[in-house]
Amino acid sequence: MITREEVDEAQKKWGRGLISIGALNHDRAACEKRTDELLDNLYAYNLGDVLFKPTKVTVNQFRLTKKSAKSYFIGGDPMNQEDAGFALKPWIKVRFENVAVILESNRALAMGNYFFTDSEGGETKVEFTFGYQKDSHGRLRIDLHHSSLPYSP
Repeated sequence: MITREEVDEAQKKWGRGLISIGALNHDRAACEKRTDELLDNLYAYNLGDVLFKPTKVTVNQFRLTKKSAKSYFIGGDPMNQEDAGFALKPWIKVRFENVAVILESNRALAMGNYFFTDSEGGETKVEFTFGYQKDSHGRLRIDLHHSSLPYSP
């Protein structure tokens, strides 16, 4: 059974990973390496399909490959020219507030808001749904990542 503590820890790892990418934004090679590590260690691209709908995209809204997810985080893919590199902000803090978490033996779903704090102290609220599955080593991997900005009339 996946535990709430495992989901909480996976979310903390994701936030720390995003922050570490932005901290490297002046060194493209190191930034790319860190982004690959985040995608390899936290996402399930090596296990099968990953449903990734990032926040700030309008043309290619769905990122079903590791390459297109990497582009969202750090830009640089000519097929996804709208990508400015969300992780390059840089962010200094990421805080998850889960509204609900569904736990199963090898699968978990979490939904809520996460908050990104920039270097000037500004905070951006984003809605999320993350799905997790366990890999063969018992580690949680993200296989569903949906983010969107709150509705604004």
